[in-house]
Amino acid sequence: MTATAPSPFRLLLEVNLRQGWRRLLALREQSRLLTGLIVVFLLGYAALAFKLFQVGLRFAGSFPGLGSVLIERMLFLLFAFLFVLLLLSNLVISYSNLFRNRETTFLLPLPVPSEVVFRWKFIESMLLASWAFVFLVAPLLAAYGLNRGVPWHFYPITVLFIALFIALPAAGGAWCAVAVARFLDRRSFQLTALLTGAVVVAVVAFWLRPLQVTDEELETRVLVVLDNLLARTQFAIFPLLPSYWLSAGVQQWAEGALAAAVFFALVLLSHALFFGTLMFTRMGAWFYGAASMVQSRSSLLGRWTWFRAWQVRRARARLERGPAERLFDWLPFVAADTRALIVKDLRLFWRDTTQWAQSLVLFGLLAVYILNLRHFSQQLTNTFWITVVAYLNLGACALNLATLTTRFVYPQFSLEGKRLWIVGLAPLGLPRVLLAKFALGTGISLGLSLGLILLSCRLLDLAWDRTLLYASAITVMAFTLNGLAIGLGALYPNLKEDNPSKIVSGFGGTFCLVLSFVYIVGSVLVLAFASPWNPAAGFRFETYVAWGVFVVLSILLGWLPLRAGLRQALRFEH
Repeated sequence: MTATAPSPFRLLLEVNLRQGWRRLLALREQSRLLTGLIVVFLLGYAALAFKLFQVGLRFAGSFPGLGSVLIERMLFLLFAFLFVLLLLSNLVISYSNLFRNRETTFLLPLPVPSEVVFRWKFIESMLLASWAFVFLVAPLLAAYGLNRGVPWHFYPITVLFIALFIALPAAGGAWCAVAVARFLDRRSFQLTALLTGAVVVAVVAFWLRPLQVTDEELETRVLVVLDNLLARTQFAIFPLLPSYWLSAGVQQWAEGALAAAVFFALVLLSHALFFGTLMFTRMGAWFYGAASMVQSRSSLLGRWTWFRAWQVRRARARLERGPAERLFDWLPFVAADTRALIVKDLRLFWRDTTQWAQSLVLFGLLAVYILNLRHFSQQLTNTFWITVVAYLNLGACALNLATLTTRFVYPQFSLEGKRLWIVGLAPLGLPRVLLAKFALGTGISLGLSLGLILLSCRLLDLAWDRTLLYASAITVMAFTLNGLAIGLGALYPNLKEDNPSKIVSGFGGTFCLVLSFVYIVGSVLVLAFASPWNPAAGFRFETYVAWGVFVVLSILLGWLPLRAGLRQALRFEH
């Protein structure tokens, strides 16, 4: 009884470490085969990425007199864009973790200082947002070090650089999340955010406009063209960017300039300590006030006069059918109970603002992809490279489809949570509930993916027969990936968690992502190698065989998990 009680932060840390360790043990005991498949996939991805980065860096370095300049600028550009993506990822995850998390709601009323709660959630959000960044850049830096022939101490020093770097976007994202939660309902904040976003979009569109380069300039004035291209990436070497400190420090250490590398390491360390200290000691009160405002805020639109008038009219006619019900009345072949379930899922998504942010980030990246695809397609003249880019575009659209299904469709069954028994008692039945979620996910994701593939094929100036071919492939993939996501979501449910991000990050979500990735890579390779590379040529016998293999594989991978999920739903009913 005389022993000193541990601090609340230490208790939170120990409890979560033990929970994480037990989850790993549970995964090993649950299915060693599936766990082994995931480990093999991760190791295979790391080896493949390392080889691709090694070949790419060797190719870029082969240009006489320009190789080192190109590699240096590419590293600066990569870490600059990754810094922006890390900042957005930390903003989204921190907002969800701080203000839409059941553990946070449980901890705040307890006799635990708000600084401790924020401190732990800040560390948790940083780890969740940064692990993919580390997994991405590790093969790149390993390939860079091997190509440069660096000594062994380059690799642990690089790990130190990365650890200091990821603390800065984590601090920025957490501060932005608290600021958004605290001032989101203020008209001045909304107008400022809209104006800032419009200015940023305009500046990016102006900066990314294509350079008008003639064939004569490419042949006779290569240095002038290269100088113009390097000038467009000048922003990445701005000395006050954290990405500049990381890139410069890593490259200086690889070149043997240890004093300059230590200088950049100390710059990163000083900023990480400064902002980390602020996060650990001064953000607790701000976080508590923002959490109180989020919990007491009725609606973001509640301050708008037209919205209040609309609410009054809705209150006077509570028995009237809403716009969602009237919209689905156009589908008379769908049963009324199924339409009610679909409307319920759509309204839940509409009310979950954290999923809005992730959707906006995803579609923002798609918009950037489409804009760059339009500029890139103007430089393609060889039919071989047009076909290569077309199949790469098919793979990109399919990966976007897999992101949609894994992130938004997979957790649909688990999001019913403890209310699942209420749905199970309804005459609809859990198998039909699962089929309704499958139909809703397939309809939405297929519509978005078809729009994306048709738009991208038009930007690439592909013939209509090739466009319809790729649209057919993406249609088959949509049914397969949605069946895979819904089936695995029912086989590996997490009914205790209401955060979709944490549901997806579990074993079933990871397994779904792995299978989706392997399926997409295999399907695109099979279709590409069996396709005629000359657009004017007709289909060969190998093409029909490849399509047959693709369709059979898609049916098996989509139908078998969906069927197993339906059987699991029947077990839940009994």
